[in-house]
Amino acid sequence: MAFCTGCSLLCDDIVVDLDGGKIGKTMNLCRKGHAHYSSISSGRLTPSVDGSEVGVEDAMMAAAEVLAGADNPLLFGWGGSTLEAQRAGVDLAKKLGGAIDDPSSYSQGLITEKIIAGDLPTCTLDDVRNFADVSIYWGDDPSSSHPRHMSRFSYFPRGEKRQRGYEEDREAIVIDVRKSPTAQIAADGFFKITPGGDGAFIEALVASLAGKIPKVEDKKRMLNLGTKLRKAKFGAIFTGQGLAHSLRGDLSGFVSLVGKLSEITRFSVIPTLGDYNTRGFNQTLFDETGHVNSVTFKDGVRHGQEFSIARLLDSCDAVMVVGSDPAAALPAAIAKKLAKAVTVAIGSHRNMTTDFAKVSVPMAVAGIEAGGSCLRTDGVRVEFDGLVGSDHLSDVDIIKRIMEAV
Repeated sequence: MAFCTGCSLLCDDIVVDLDGGKIGKTMNLCRKGHAHYSSISSGRLTPSVDGSEVGVEDAMMAAAEVLAGADNPLLFGWGGSTLEAQRAGVDLAKKLGGAIDDPSSYSQGLITEKIIAGDLPTCTLDDVRNFADVSIYWGDDPSSSHPRHMSRFSYFPRGEKRQRGYEEDREAIVIDVRKSPTAQIAADGFFKITPGGDGAFIEALVASLAGKIPKVEDKKRMLNLGTKLRKAKFGAIFTGQGLAHSLRGDLSGFVSLVGKLSEITRFSVIPTLGDYNTRGFNQTLFDETGHVNSVTFKDGVRHGQEFSIARLLDSCDAVMVVGSDPAAALPAAIAKKLAKAVTVAIGSHRNMTTDFAKVSVPMAVAGIEAGGSCLRTDGVRVEFDGLVGSDHLSDVDIIKRIMEAV
């Protein structure tokens, strides 16, 4: 059996034949996982400095020179890197007196932080498969982003206490601004809201749980939803970027709602995170600083949105991106600022960020070409070995060599 680091589900039941980097017979690989395994033979990043190809050692030395010469460096990304590389990255940020951040600072970081801190109840995906009878996908479309989520863990599988699966034992509820592929599966369980309307929906749902008339157009349907949730034996709420962006950093209503549900029955929250080890970075930084992102080690340890990539690009003089493509994922205004920064990019494949980076350093693909460990989206630790040999260095080896040269 092999692991797939194609997304944060980190499926561990993969069977794949690799011959010279080409995929042969496979089992349990979703379309995203198949693309991930196939990618090792195409689109790979080459070491470069100022647009010219160089040796890997020269690229790492150039990266060290950029960071050593910076007064306010930012180390960003990390979701596509192992726990070992993330710990080394935190150490490097300390040594440089720089800032460290990841994409969760503009997505689900606050939700994850409240889970890690114990302010929101959580559970494992295995608990969901075995016991959950109600799954809520809130601003979340796992059918598109995490293809095996519903089939392996949350809606379709036969679990220890849910032997009859979705036909009789499980209910799916989707709260979203559009009828996504996940919402189409949920059918009658789809609740369409207006963009930014999550707060109002939360208020209406809290009212219905209390037996009050909710302030919505379809009052009967909202009251029926409240009744359904009160009768649930084990509920799971899967949050996506849609919810995080709509609430704009104010989770008080959502935390209150989950608290109300937990007084009645058991409900847990699991964020559906993008990169395979986003949860790992959040946990690693939290263990070190008490925060999951946007931390600077200049003049002690400080945290705040002013130390996120969205704000720091106006003042930092060097950016090192590891295992991420912020140029493709960030809002356009921020991506344009990043394109003007002196950037070091460490990754396995060419992308929009590596295309404008001053220095590019290629790394091995974790789980295929290199071993390591990471945390699944629910916080479960996973360890894996590389499956094939590679000339590329692992992410942790690259970070450590740069740190030695700084």
